[in-house]
Amino acid sequence: MKIKINLREIYPYYQTDIWVEVEEEMARELRQFELNENAYNLKRYRNRAYFSLNREDGIEQEALHNAASPEELLLHKTTREELYKALCQLPDKWVKRIYAHYMLGMSKVAIARSELIDESTVRKSIERGLNRLARLLKSE
Repeated sequence: MKIKINLREIYPYYQTDIWVEVEEEMARELRQFELNENAYNLKRYRNRAYFSLNREDGIEQEALHNAASPEELLLHKTTREELYKALCQLPDKWVKRIYAHYMLGMSKVAIARSELIDESTVRKSIERGLNRLARLLKSE
């Protein structure tokens, strides 16, 4: 048995009535979906559950990016100071090459071209610098 339904009631973006015939089972499913949606809306209304994380009040940012605690900020500052102190003990060329590679994102080949030297020299320099840096940080 076929039942006529109005698509405008199901799809709110339709501007005019559009009647189609569907099977009885499909009409029951559509009606059940409508009843479930209405029950959900009523439950939301009764529980006053009208909230969103996108309210422009900062809760979304706070949920996504947890603010660092004072202890974490102090730990980061101390770690940064130790790193800078250890970097000051390395030769300038090593520091410049490490900085260029890790901070500026330059490739070792690009660093070698800019200094007009062989890439293996840059690679060895960075490796030695990192090894020395690791030893200095472990000893502190």
